[in-house]
Amino acid sequence: MEKKAVVLVSGGLDSATVLAIARAEGYACYTLSFDYGQRHRSELRASAAISETLGGVEHKTIALDLRAIGGSALTDADIAVPETGTSGIPVTYVPARNTIFLSVALGWAEVLGAGDIFIGVNAVDYSGYPDCRPEFVRAFEALANLATRAAIEGQKLRIRAPLIDKTKSEIIKAGIDLGVDYAATVSCYQATAEGLACGRCDSCRLRRQGFAEAGIADPTLYRTP
Repeated sequence: MEKKAVVLVSGGLDSATVLAIARAEGYACYTLSFDYGQRHRSELRASAAISETLGGVEHKTIALDLRAIGGSALTDADIAVPETGTSGIPVTYVPARNTIFLSVALGWAEVLGAGDIFIGVNAVDYSGYPDCRPEFVRAFEALANLATRAAIEGQKLRIRAPLIDKTKSEIIKAGIDLGVDYAATVSCYQATAEGLACGRCDSCRLRRQGFAEAGIADPTLYRTP
């Protein structure tokens, strides 16, 4: 039987690479995205397209509107997305987002009988989000193996974060080797409905820097000033 995995796919560069890695490892990939009220909604269309292109078995988009609690520039229109460097945890951090997303992924993994959940968190070239650190991944895996019937009955669950210690340029090189079309991905925090990137937010800056350091032409489509 082909081994199954749930893969969190946001539509961005990192999660597309993770999906390609999971497929290369021989997993039947069930991809999961969230319509959580994010301002960069073009990533949802990109998520579905990436899942299909990279061989996802089934793709789900779960509606879970985090605008109800706000607290982030990505879910509250009254909080501006920073376009210059900031100190500390930036306002683009979405409270408890990865905890929530992994919890839903965990439920689907149980239903599918999947033993692995893949997530594209990264602790090197990232914005300082606390739920992108290795200790968070380890803690959630421990929770998963305490909180589920599958684990209690003998099927241990793993949270896979294959990009956790890689630079953005390393991620891009790995994805290129696996055939990822980065032109189809949307990383910008304030992308247009057509997926055009601002070129100024933290996510755009890290993405552009990654392509430059990898020595690969940046395929991102940027909106004109």
